Amino acid sequence: MGVRLGGIDLVMRVVAVVMDTEHTGVESAALDAYSRIVTGVATSLLPSVAALAVRTSRGAGAGSAVTFTDDGFLLTNAHVVNGASGGTASFADGTETKFDVVGADPLSDLAVVRVHHPGAPAAPLGNADNLKIGQLVVAVGNPMGLAGSVTAGVVSGLGRSLPARDGRRVRIIDSVIQTDAALNPGNSGGALADSTGTVVGINTAVAGYGLGLAVPINSTTRTIIGELVASGRVRRAWLGVAGVPAPLPPQLASRLDQKIGLRVVEVVPGSPAGTAGIYLGDILISAGGQPLGTVQALQRLMLGPAIGQNLPITLLRKNALVDVVAVPAELS
Repeated sequence: MGVRLGGIDLVMRVVAVVMDTEHTGVESAALDAYSRIVTGVATSLLPSVAALAVRTSRGAGAGSAVTFTDDGFLLTNAHVVNGASGGTASFADGTETKFDVVGADPLSDLAVVRVHHPGAPAAPLGNADNLKIGQLVVAVGNPMGLAGSVTAGVVSGLGRSLPARDGRRVRIIDSVIQTDAALNPGNSGGALADSTGTVVGINTAVAGYGLGLAVPINSTTRTIIGELVASGRVRRAWLGVAGVPAPLPPQLASRLDQKIGLRVVEVVPGSPAGTAGIYLGDILISAGGQPLGTVQALQRLMLGPAIGQNLPITLLRKNALVDVVAVPAELS
């Protein structure tokens, strides 16, 4: 009996060793796949990311920036270069060059700078609207003065909002990306990339332990970037109307497949909205064919291309649908 039990015990131990080996092999394979993705992203993006050093009347500052054109334009945060006209950019290969601030937009916390001696490869810009919660992302930047640092994590949340201020004007940066990839001071302006090495966000803030935020790269921010490159500033349109989300009547909501509109709570006298015939109590349903379920949805339309152009608006007034046309003016 003792010999038989000993045999069973030996067999069980062998099985346990084999299973443990197989389990370890699976984990190793998964870890290798994860490592290959992160190292691949790092290899492709590190040459494109620069450490920025700036000096203003308030003192010295630092951050990161991402090369996005072959002729030396880099994308960073507005707060990184706030108050500076230029500075020094240092790349992972040891190259150091002066840069000039082309333009900054505090209301999106984005800025464009241009180096005096281009040569870094352009990083591809993607579309953050395609991200999913739980998706792997990699942050590349220069935190705490440590050049060429790489951290990895996942998309923890999407559709976050981040308030931004420019003097007395306050705007909400919408669709902000939340990630648990470690971000530290100096990461601001660096790249947040997906597993293919495509930049989907510009790291902008450390909101707390395990919580980092990035301004998304999408159609709205591409328009902002284009205006900064072309003219050094972002023109914004103005309607002169303020609204709050309000539910649509059930039958109309079902017909339009839209549950929420914007109830008008303020119309500035003589504004484009007032001239178009928009009144207090109206519920804005759509503008330019886009549904208006949030203030941010209207905000997204109020960029340079909308200035001076006819903007058809559909609204609900006393249970009747009304169509008006507004002509947004430039926000001074």
